[in-house]
Amino acid sequence: MALKLYERHLAREIYSTTALVMLAFLMLFAFFDLIHELESLGKGGYQLQHALVYVILTLPGRLYELFPIGVLIGTLYALTVLARHSEITVLRASGLSTRNLLVSLGKIGLLFVVVTLLVGEFLAPPAEKAAQQLRLKAMGSLVAQEFRSGLWVKDDRSFVNVREVMPDASLKDVRVFEFDQSFQLLSISQAERGRYLTTGDWVLEGVVRTMFADGSARVERHGEMQWKSALNPDLLSVLMVVPERMSLVNLYLYIQHLSGNQQRTDRYDIALWKKLTYPLAALVMMALALPFAYMQDRMGAVSIRVFAGIMLGIGFHLLNGLFSSLGVINSWTPFFSAITPSLVFLVAAGGMLWWVERR
Repeated sequence: MALKLYERHLAREIYSTTALVMLAFLMLFAFFDLIHELESLGKGGYQLQHALVYVILTLPGRLYELFPIGVLIGTLYALTVLARHSEITVLRASGLSTRNLLVSLGKIGLLFVVVTLLVGEFLAPPAEKAAQQLRLKAMGSLVAQEFRSGLWVKDDRSFVNVREVMPDASLKDVRVFEFDQSFQLLSISQAERGRYLTTGDWVLEGVVRTMFADGSARVERHGEMQWKSALNPDLLSVLMVVPERMSLVNLYLYIQHLSGNQQRTDRYDIALWKKLTYPLAALVMMALALPFAYMQDRMGAVSIRVFAGIMLGIGFHLLNGLFSSLGVINSWTPFFSAITPSLVFLVAAGGMLWWVERR
């Protein structure tokens, strides 16, 4: 019963401090995102209310990215306060071993694992996509929607259908439906590939263009043809959901699609494994926070430990992105690229626990 009461008390402290830390992080990032969006006010119909809704819709993605850092800082602060009040010392003197304490932290952290998985799988992807669609539509730049037939984009008086967007922002199987001011179909252009030039235009390759005029149709074939469009790689990156924002099911299906077409799947394989392993980073961060609670006599004020937690959290975030990029460049095993940052910090947590207990 005593242990059960202890776990409840510890869980209450960790949950409350972590929630407070995440709220502070989200407010801080929302403020900076809103400041950044103010530069876009007045473009097309983009107004302050659109910017506010856009920032709110991007918060689930922020929550997913920052969750391990928030758990680390929240757990570190809670354990440090308990240590300062000698509660950790009393529990250890009562026979609570480090192993049992780690098990208790693992039980408490299961909620963080579930929340991270749910946010990353069901909340962040649709919210991120809705945010980008809202921004583009309000600016009057492009209106786009994804269907089974690919990405459909409204570009002035043309409708563009792109079956596949490659990692280098080139296009495969492009169809352009051009209309006049009275919405009469002028032409249909179908191209095998499209690549973006530094001049701001596209070059379509393997083009078959059907022209409609005076009740007749005329077919033209071109090896290459220049195409002017408001569509560009930056817009494509927000219209197409990036691998890190896709759900597990969509990632798996897209990997199968690429494999069936003999295309490289490295980036998507790494993103799939990261989706599976990233929620477990919360448990690693909680284990990393425990040694700080044992160093109450040798580390000074709580603020110093919180600052150390922030630096460690930032380090984890940077290392996570670094290994994803290196994995794609060097064709590393996807599981290795995804799990290595968490393993590095888990080893660091074990080393710190061994050091503080030895001293």
